[in-house]
Amino acid sequence: MSTEPETTEDTGPGTPGIPEGPDTSEARDTTGTPDTAGTPDALNAPDSPAAPERDAAAGGDPEGGGEPAGAEAPGEGDGAAGDTGTAGGEGSGDRSEAEAELAAQRLERERIERRKAEKKAPIESGTKLSGSAADLLAAVRAVESGAKPLATVFAEPAPAPRRQAPEPVRRPQQPVPAVVPSGPAPEAVESVRRVLARGGAPEALAPQVAAALGEAAGDALQEDPWQLLRIGGVRPEQADGFARALLGADCGPDDERRGRALTVWLLEQAASAGHTALELPALTAALAQRAVPDPDAAVQSTLAEGEALAFQDALEEPGAPAPRQEEDGEEEERPVRVLVGLERYALAEESLADGLARLVNSPGEAAGPWEALAAGVTGGAAELARAVAGHGLVLHTGGEAARAEPAALLGAARAAGLRAFAVCHTPDGRRRLGVLPGGGDDASPASSTGTVAGVLAGAEGPGRDADGALDLDLLIVLDAPQLDVENAAMLVESLRDGARLVLSGDPAVLWSAGAGRVFADLLAARACPQIASRTPDPGPLGELVSGVGVGELNQVEAPGKEVVIVPVRDAGEAVHRTVQLVADSVPRAFGVPPEQTVVITPGHGGAAGTRALNSALKERLNPGPGRFGGFDPGDRVAYSPAPGRTVPGRVVTADADGLHLECAGAPMVVPRERVEQRVRHGWALTAHQAVGGRWPAAVVVLPGDAAQALSRPWVYTAFGRAERHLSVVHGVDQALPKAVAETAAKPRTTRLQTLLRAQVPAAG
Repeated sequence: MSTEPETTEDTGPGTPGIPEGPDTSEARDTTGTPDTAGTPDALNAPDSPAAPERDAAAGGDPEGGGEPAGAEAPGEGDGAAGDTGTAGGEGSGDRSEAEAELAAQRLERERIERRKAEKKAPIESGTKLSGSAADLLAAVRAVESGAKPLATVFAEPAPAPRRQAPEPVRRPQQPVPAVVPSGPAPEAVESVRRVLARGGAPEALAPQVAAALGEAAGDALQEDPWQLLRIGGVRPEQADGFARALLGADCGPDDERRGRALTVWLLEQAASAGHTALELPALTAALAQRAVPDPDAAVQSTLAEGEALAFQDALEEPGAPAPRQEEDGEEEERPVRVLVGLERYALAEESLADGLARLVNSPGEAAGPWEALAAGVTGGAAELARAVAGHGLVLHTGGEAARAEPAALLGAARAAGLRAFAVCHTPDGRRRLGVLPGGGDDASPASSTGTVAGVLAGAEGPGRDADGALDLDLLIVLDAPQLDVENAAMLVESLRDGARLVLSGDPAVLWSAGAGRVFADLLAARACPQIASRTPDPGPLGELVSGVGVGELNQVEAPGKEVVIVPVRDAGEAVHRTVQLVADSVPRAFGVPPEQTVVITPGHGGAAGTRALNSALKERLNPGPGRFGGFDPGDRVAYSPAPGRTVPGRVVTADADGLHLECAGAPMVVPRERVEQRVRHGWALTAHQAVGGRWPAAVVVLPGDAAQALSRPWVYTAFGRAERHLSVVHGVDQALPKAVAETAAKPRTTRLQTLLRAQVPAAG
């Protein structure tokens, strides 16, 4: 992101429950502590029991129906004035002054006698009370007299029936943290804990195992110890040791349960690397490396149990001749490849292919608003608009500057009366789109932009029609290379018949963190129009990144020091120079504060990975004991609400509910038990974590042990995160230009091209 998420100091989260008025400021001042939103005390202020007292002190009844405490009872003090007025009125006409005086004295004596009589009667306390105070006094007296039991008197009254209100119009809104479902039953967790203890496994895994295996998790794990591999981070050798401890002599490498568990584990690992399936020979070879005696039998057993699916896809090359007819009339057999994949990814890819084919094959009538769409834009945006007017699916490619074209399309579509909406991969992508002409204001209630996650969760977007489809004529998806098959399938399934879909993005950046390579497969399939932007990214940074995209690491002219190379000899020096750049050099030379500079490195581990860099940067920029599970208020963090999604944020505080963060200007609470898995320090990120965002300055760290991890897409993505300045902490010598020139993206095994070609005859 180009800027650190907004602080809460202006919004004042410590004051929402305090009514406006002079008494409220006095209430805050009496604490002796400034009402600073960044402190834990301020954050806890809304829950303070003193808030009702402050409301009462301001002169109002907390329930809204009482009178001020100092008001007099009705009639008190009014009688004298009234009587005197009457006497004065009588004396002003027929009576003499003496007679009037006597009449006034008589009335005064009568009034005194009445007051004496009232004093002789028992005094009833509370007669001047009204509203909630009077109700409270009556309740206390009812309890003291025994007329009502305590529980019934002080029970919450049933709320009055509300008047039925019309359904409000759905408006895009800021994403809210999803409600975390309750964990597994304590009995199931305890049962799993006992089994883990017998097998020598960490008992801390019990909640995860219970959540993965269900209510009978303890029995299931006892019966099949290799089910432990379903838990992320557990290695096969660890599962084998656990099984030996539980089964003893009955445990062996040829156990059918072990073969099935390893097959599923390998497919899960492949999905983490981006594959939606594995070719059968590759899968059996990997099983053989794991000491499975009969890999083919293990695969067949997994298929028979329904834990994986097998597919036969014809091997077709674009432009290949049609199959020849044999003499007996049968068609020549084509070579096929046998693939094995997990059901969730197989079904998602097939659903995605069906939905895309529906869009491609739908008649694109360029009539009405679609016909006039291109009239409101010029240049590349006009070409894009003409393609959208006549086709259900359009691909658009280009760099950061090319985002202006789908932004202009969005504005023109809305101006033409079409229901159009655009989504990005990250909140920062949404921010950058919102400031472009036509992109809309993302702070507006009627915003036309959102994020993929927000729309799929229902927290953003235009809402859905009666059939459950997005109420849209046009959906524009930016950062399309980051779409995995599952999210892409859900988006496409949400489009109604006749709607248009534009997928826009930079094909040179890293692919999605999840399974699949949707955008690359669609570009290769050539099943729909493809519009390539001719708008280059400007300046020395744009020239450098554009060269990397075509395999050239050029030396660019940077008169304003937009690009700086910092050579280092080892990882220790790389960490030292990185901290110096972020804390001192970049702020001094370019005026970019540390919170607006991102550090990017190839991996989490190693002497100059994200862990080492974040530790050094925290010590310099926000030192502290890490009292909230390793975090302190003010720490920059990377929050991962789901695999493949990273949202930069800042630690605010922590309490019994969990770790309180501020991400993209919105508050978020991470439950305590999920902090370790979902929150990392975020001064330094990997390129996959940083994709989709941009910062004023970026420091890319390339230590000597990172040479094997470099590739052209990685370098392109890392260098492209900088808007104004890029520093490269260089310790890989010639490995950098070699990676840019020779190392392309790692291939992924997917089925989308094959599935789409079978349903779209015009493909290719």
